Amino acid sequence: MLSSSSTTTLPPASPLPRPASANPNPRLLPSAAASARPAAVRARGRPPMGSVRASPAAGSAGPGAAGLEEGVVATERLVEVAHGAADAAGEVLRKYFRQRVEIIDKEDQSPVTIADREAEEAMVSVILKSFPNHAIFGEENGWRCVEKSADYVWVLDPIDGTKSFITGKPLFGTLIALLHNGKPVIGVIDQPILRERWVGVDGKKTTLNGQEVSVRSCNVLAQAYLYTTSPHLFEGDAEDAFIRVRNKVKVPLYGCDCYAYALLASGCVDLVVESGLKPYDFLSLVPVIEGAGGSITDWKGSKLHWPVSSESRPTSFNVVAAGDARVHKQALDTLQWR
Repeated sequence: MLSSSSTTTLPPASPLPRPASANPNPRLLPSAAASARPAAVRARGRPPMGSVRASPAAGSAGPGAAGLEEGVVATERLVEVAHGAADAAGEVLRKYFRQRVEIIDKEDQSPVTIADREAEEAMVSVILKSFPNHAIFGEENGWRCVEKSADYVWVLDPIDGTKSFITGKPLFGTLIALLHNGKPVIGVIDQPILRERWVGVDGKKTTLNGQEVSVRSCNVLAQAYLYTTSPHLFEGDAEDAFIRVRNKVKVPLYGCDCYAYALLASGCVDLVVESGLKPYDFLSLVPVIEGAGGSITDWKGSKLHWPVSSESRPTSFNVVAAGDARVHKQALDTLQWR
């Protein structure tokens, strides 16, 4: 969030432990995923990071984790795998974008295509190759792990904004979240057509293609630029609450799906208000928004949390994100959600 001046508030120090090292700026660990990545992606800056401590069962015994202490997974290694998963999904989505593909309506009437399913499988393959003991929860195929719970859970949405994808609008995104003991510690918003990638890591500054980004200052709701995917997605009391906010902002805008949150993290817009989001729609957004200095909560102001396990079923959440804490509070007061 921003103070009343133009200085951006830094994200809080990460609670995750850091590995002992005589080198205060350790270099990134090598990875097969990084070496196979196109040069344009490899060139993105990667700041040095710390480590995430896991139980041995959820740790780093899998391929590609050699050299790490037992029970400790280096954060930079996790971020490299997240990049590799986004790269793999992007290759699939670019292949199908603006091509004629079969559109299937799921039980909730949301559309799904072969691109969604292939992109999710591509990400799963990359993740499990490096971390076979991690759990995965994907929008298309749910829980994947022999255990009923895990310290590390990757939550994937191969195409957030399938309607944009099937109508040829390049404002959808691939969402990747890594939860450690239930907390989102890594988040990725990837736009594979524009080749833009926002990465948030707990305790670190959010980056866009390797360059740090931050939210912008906005004193009052009346000066805010607001995004939501569509006004038609609100119903009942939620629609009334949204209208109250919409009527107070300077400019309401529509149609960006997850890309709106990326624009907020980059300081281009001030507020995003949405209803009915599933956990795979918002968990990856938390590190990205918070790492850029913004706030993201439910409509009551509570932190977003989803205790995922093999028994979990995605429920709907109302989400509000703002670049400036003052606008976030004013939006909550206007929503009046109880």
